[in-house]
Amino acid sequence: MTTKVLLVGESWVSSATHYKGFDQFGSVTFHLGAEPLVDALKGSDFELTYMTAHDAVEKFPFEMEGLYAYDVIILSDIGANSFLLPPAVWLRSQTVPNRLRLIKAWVERGGGLLMVGGYFSFQGIDGKARWRKTPVEDVLPVTCHPWDDRVEMPEGAVAEVMQPDHPVMAGLDGAWPFVLGVNEVEVRQDAQVLARIPDAQGGHPLLVLGGFGKGRTAAWTSDIGPHWLSPAFCSWDGYGRLWKNLLGWLAHDRD
Repeated sequence: MTTKVLLVGESWVSSATHYKGFDQFGSVTFHLGAEPLVDALKGSDFELTYMTAHDAVEKFPFEMEGLYAYDVIILSDIGANSFLLPPAVWLRSQTVPNRLRLIKAWVERGGGLLMVGGYFSFQGIDGKARWRKTPVEDVLPVTCHPWDDRVEMPEGAVAEVMQPDHPVMAGLDGAWPFVLGVNEVEVRQDAQVLARIPDAQGGHPLLVLGGFGKGRTAAWTSDIGPHWLSPAFCSWDGYGRLWKNLLGWLAHDRD
């Protein structure tokens, strides 16, 4: 049985100015950040649609029917404004459906939602991701802080697995490779923390599971790939297994 997954975000455009003595010129580059996940899911039962951040502004569904095409939605390194301010609103002052409310209703009816960490996840760098106090935050197993929530760990941190017998942890025995950062969040009272950063480095939750209505939700507070995930983590045999286990859990049977 194929599980249909929509990954939203994980792309960016960089602009640079190059100075060479008196002269200068500019360049623009486009980047994708989720290639490790794309590679890990190739040939599997998970059919991944990769919707880049700039495409999501207009192409993420405005109606429930569009969301029903997917079993799991991943929001990764994309801020709330990309859903709240499509051109119809930002440029033409028109009204459109609130897609954050739409996601909440979709989860309540049985959808699986995963938020992955990054500079524009949870509350993000300088607090600019702005997921705090949104309908999407309502369904997550964690809540966002009202400030820049990045926890940079340049020394590296190896996760502690808290519930090794949980199905999401199946086949992930032994030490995990290190991560270089997470978003700091608060765990909801009824949520399950499967993995966390060691107490000596703050004890921050890394993988948290929860539910809302008929749906299931999860928060992975580090990146989906570099830079917070080390190259060793991305090439680890457990990388693909972890994501497949997690996506399978999120895509539980829907009524």
